[in-house]
Amino acid sequence: MLTGLNHLTLAVTDLNRSVAFYQDLLQLQLEASWDTGAYLSLPGLWLCLSLDPLRESAPAADYTHYAFSIGATDFPLFVEHLRSVNVPEWRDNRSEGASFYFLDPDGHKLEAHVGDLASRLAACRQRPYAGMKFFDDQ
Repeated sequence: MLTGLNHLTLAVTDLNRSVAFYQDLLQLQLEASWDTGAYLSLPGLWLCLSLDPLRESAPAADYTHYAFSIGATDFPLFVEHLRSVNVPEWRDNRSEGASFYFLDPDGHKLEAHVGDLASRLAACRQRPYAGMKFFDDQ
């Protein structure tokens, strides 16, 4: 039986640049590094960066992305800081809770989001998506 998400691995084209982005800019804890990779962490997240010089650095056209949690009081300063160093944005927020959608140096789509599943479901109960069904009130 699955118990949770174990880790996330992102292919990167420049390991030092990516470690600096995730460690210095996003404040993940650097746990280990080697010639072709690094492990970083946040509470509840183990992130592996894996060197792949053949990776295309352009953002994918689809909506696949990775969202980080952030507190409401930290959100404005976080967004201001990323904008001040010209981190590219890839989308405007269209959902419940404050969100900032941005790209890492390899074009991975990321999001900083204020809220959680409970707050999202509460908002969806007020304004459900087309065809939405809820399964907790059976």
